[in-house]
Amino acid sequence: MLVVVALLALLAAGCNVERELVASREPSEAEAQEEAQEQAAFFDIEGSPELNAAAREYQDYVDGQSELLVDRTEEFVAAVKAGDVEEAKRLYAWSRVPWERIEPIAEKFGTLDPEVDAREGDVPKQQWTGFHRIEQALWVDGTTEGQAEYATELMSDVERLERQVDDVKLLASDPVFGAVELLNEVSATKITGEEERYSHTDLYDIAANVEGAKVAFDFVKPVVKQQDPDLVKEIEARFRDVEQEIEPYRRGDGWVSYEKVDEEQRRELSQKIDALAEPLSRVGRVLTGS
Repeated sequence: MLVVVALLALLAAGCNVERELVASREPSEAEAQEEAQEQAAFFDIEGSPELNAAAREYQDYVDGQSELLVDRTEEFVAAVKAGDVEEAKRLYAWSRVPWERIEPIAEKFGTLDPEVDAREGDVPKQQWTGFHRIEQALWVDGTTEGQAEYATELMSDVERLERQVDDVKLLASDPVFGAVELLNEVSATKITGEEERYSHTDLYDIAANVEGAKVAFDFVKPVVKQQDPDLVKEIEARFRDVEQEIEPYRRGDGWVSYEKVDEEQRRELSQKIDALAEPLSRVGRVLTGS
């Protein structure tokens, strides 16, 4: 697992939930120094007319996804409150897709990320709310009983996200850092299957993370291409590799249960994600000339 990606996750602004990060080995001193430089580069990116325009375009994308999140969550919450277990299950993964596309931005807003997306054990039991609290009831208990309160809180939280996204001004570094952090989301909690441990809808999350990362990168790609066209070609090729790796698991408009993806297949997907994350993590250094 790329250590740089795990380290970048620890710098994500406002994330108050501890995430289990997977690393295969400790970096050497030289690697650690290089990774520190890469981390710093993301936060030293200065705005230029082109990068500021990219940030505005990314902000429009984030705004649109937050609105879509509200709309889809409203449908999901309605099914939960109506006691319709099967409909709530059907809507669960789709309601989360917009969230997964823009989660690094949500992490800017203090406790909002854990309130919406904490897994069991991330926070004290009495503080556990959000999607995964309801997921457990639907798939483990097979009921919506007692979930109306959590559904109401979830709706309130995603509406709060939409309002806060409207008020925040994203920086030139946000699409760059967002792309890398989304791949970290895949490596840290999605590949292992721990994120959607009850519903096994992890492929919806993985696909959304990759899609969100590609959109974020595409906004800054013209600027990166001016300075390092070979890096852009490499990143684009690695995105295609990841997309080709995940495509066989598509079923109609959705994805197969992650239970049907065996350990070897998960390892292969993880390797493709890591191979993409490595050149993507160099974008910050290119844009700062470091």
